[in-house]
Amino acid sequence: MKNIILTGDRPTGKLHIGHYVGSLRRRVELQNSGKFDKIYVMVADAQALTDNFENPDKVRENITQVALDYLACGLDPEKSTIFVQSHVAELTELTFYYMNLVTLARLQRNPTVKAEIKQKNFELSLPMGFLTYPVSQTADITAFKANTVPVGEDQLPMLEQAREIVRSFNGLYGETLVEPKAVLPENKSCLRLPGTDGMAKMSKSLGNCIYLADSADEIKRKIMGMYTDPNHLKVTDPGDTKNNPTFIYLDAFVNDGHFERYLPEYANLDEMKAHYERGGLGDMKVKKFLNAVMQETLEPIRLRREELEKDLPAIWEMLRKGSEEARAVAANTLSEVKKAMKIDYFA
Repeated sequence: MKNIILTGDRPTGKLHIGHYVGSLRRRVELQNSGKFDKIYVMVADAQALTDNFENPDKVRENITQVALDYLACGLDPEKSTIFVQSHVAELTELTFYYMNLVTLARLQRNPTVKAEIKQKNFELSLPMGFLTYPVSQTADITAFKANTVPVGEDQLPMLEQAREIVRSFNGLYGETLVEPKAVLPENKSCLRLPGTDGMAKMSKSLGNCIYLADSADEIKRKIMGMYTDPNHLKVTDPGDTKNNPTFIYLDAFVNDGHFERYLPEYANLDEMKAHYERGGLGDMKVKKFLNAVMQETLEPIRLRREELEKDLPAIWEMLRKGSEEARAVAANTLSEVKKAMKIDYFA
């Protein structure tokens, strides 16, 4: 069996460092590993429309932003097929068939869907397109016979539901679809970055993100204003590193080389944490070090992004070609699905 990856993002705005450490950085590593026969990266605009249906111009603009972030971070259209979901019509037809394999109650129990319904205040007026998001995601994965899906921790319930639908289909119609498995970030701190305000989730709507496109000044301002340990009032006070966003960010980004360059009094992060926990290390010093690490990490991405932004027609041409290639593959899978369901009447 071929090793195939399907991954992607809803174009709801510029991507932030939570996206980067949660999945995007890992995608680039997997792309360059040589271990996969094919990698598909989807800009999930149709899914974005389920809660932005009144503002399609926003979704259209955000497709550009997401594509720029992808390329700036190292995704390569020569190695990965980058495509736009709405331009692969076969995905919609597969979604329609898969809806018969899942109940309304099961969709409503999905923890990720439940959390997002509450976050978006959809309790009293829930679009059906939003509720069936896990079914649509199953269509996306199975259309390309992906057996590997790099995800953040919050997407695990979605992938488990996809696996359930695949098992139901294969049980009814014979072995046709490939059951996917998740690939989580190897660094546990990357499973979910908290917001700069200490909230559990980094979110555009909460305004607590550091974006990949942020300027050096914006990054510094956001880091210097970060929530830390509220009980660490004086430098001499013992501090908490486990629930402190500055140290969680360092867990996700820092390496020993950063200490050699910017803070040589510590050999590694464990030494720095131990000092903070026993007292004697101030939050401002931690933030200045974190800023140096983040500037070094994000500057090359920002500079590549600025260069790519000078030729937006080339970005759209790349997406067009990728969408054509993706549609041809999805059409083959749809043909196999219809044959298995015995609805290929005119074959």
